[in-house]
Amino acid sequence: MKKGILGTKVGMTQIWTDQGERLSVTVVKAGPCSVVQVKSTEKDGYQAVQIAYNLSSEKHLSKAEKGHQKAINEKSGVYFRDLVELRDYPEEAAVGDQIKCDSFEAGEKICVSGIAKGKGFQGVVKRYNFHGGRKTHGSHFHRAPGAIGAGTDPGRVNKGKKMPGRMGGKKVTTKNLEIARVVPEENLVLIKGAVPGVKGTSLFLYVN
Repeated sequence: MKKGILGTKVGMTQIWTDQGERLSVTVVKAGPCSVVQVKSTEKDGYQAVQIAYNLSSEKHLSKAEKGHQKAINEKSGVYFRDLVELRDYPEEAAVGDQIKCDSFEAGEKICVSGIAKGKGFQGVVKRYNFHGGRKTHGSHFHRAPGAIGAGTDPGRVNKGKKMPGRMGGKKVTTKNLEIARVVPEENLVLIKGAVPGVKGTSLFLYVN
């Protein structure tokens, strides 16, 4: 992983390019992130940098989590809620260093991971884009899933059958999103199009 940063989804807006083109963009408050741990090949078997974002109260962390963040706490006096690891990080780093959004630049393609918007319990038409039945000629079959069995053999409903159920609320990664603009003085990254999650969702922006 070449580089990455944690952030928070602020919302969507529109901007104008120098060519007079209007773009719909998602505004992400990215970083600054503090380095919590540096892993080495000699000690850990691989090289990585662990970064953290979103301050957390000590009472909301377990004893193991506080122990893991002991080094950064002794240095800065704070604890963090969100942590992520950047493997094969190309630059030298030490505990307490900060990673800011100016490591990204406009026009760069990135991946964005976050928890998608939860939509609750939904039927198969909305959840899996089922076509549904016809709406005319006395039909009573409109948005139902239809038969779910498989006859005598195997005589049961197969695992993974597309059925009504809870939709959304899962981790989603959207790839090849383009950065429209970076505003380092405000820690903002403007990304073309939509990204997973609602306003306030924690996001992970990275380049493989």
